[in-house]
Amino acid sequence: MKPLIASHKENKRYLVVKGEGRNIKENIEKAILEFSGTLGMSKCGLSFIKSGEGKTIISVNREAVDLVRASLAVFHEKMEILNVSGTLKGLSR
Repeated sequence: MKPLIASHKENKRYLVVKGEGRNIKENIEKAILEFSGTLGMSKCGLSFIKSGEGKTIISVNREAVDLVRASLAVFHEKMEILNVSGTLKGLSR
């Protein structure tokens, strides 16, 4: 099978999420599922890049950044987005 050309690939954004508790990955998934349902979860294309010390780096579809921000804001556990970038290198700046 041929690989996708660059214009047909999804544009990703990387988010640094800070949260309290051990199971931050589960809380992020629950927040998006409760706010937007399974259709919204599939549209955002959520994937976890790195986690540690209360911070997690996630990757989402570019069009779904606002949906993810809103879902984390209304979730009952405290989570906040520290930084958003188009590249992983840009998160460290």
